[in-house]
Amino acid sequence: MNLYDLARGLHILAVIAWMAGLLFLPRLYAYDAEQADKPEPLRSEMRGLLRTWQRRLLKIILNPAMIAATVLGLWLFWIRSGDGADWSFAHQPWMLAKIAGILALGAWHGYLSGEFRRIQAGTSVRTSRFWRMTNEIPFLIAIVMVLSVTLEWGTR
Repeated sequence: MNLYDLARGLHILAVIAWMAGLLFLPRLYAYDAEQADKPEPLRSEMRGLLRTWQRRLLKIILNPAMIAATVLGLWLFWIRSGDGADWSFAHQPWMLAKIAGILALGAWHGYLSGEFRRIQAGTSVRTSRFWRMTNEIPFLIAIVMVLSVTLEWGTR
């Protein structure tokens, strides 16, 4: 068994879980925002359920998947460098695009986590429309990342 292939497979699985959470959590936020127009006690009951799902998604799937994707990605980086001997690939345009994507996804994850705290506190000002419009941001970033890595853009 090739260690690089094992690390790559585990990394892909972690990224899939992270992306699933990044795509689903804004949808839960949209549903939560829609509850403002509902009558009591339905509104409170639905919001309680939605907020439980939000918390579980963040704590059980999103955060662990992000950590696993990061750790496995760093492991891949190390293996590809020849155990630290050759870092030349790190300066290639495709790798810089991937690193930029990682930073963007991490920032979006952080924003979603902060918004979770605001929703829990009742101070969120975001609408259902906002969440529906921004829901695909992680996927657009992933398109650039996956294509840059698989095609190794900028490599001669």
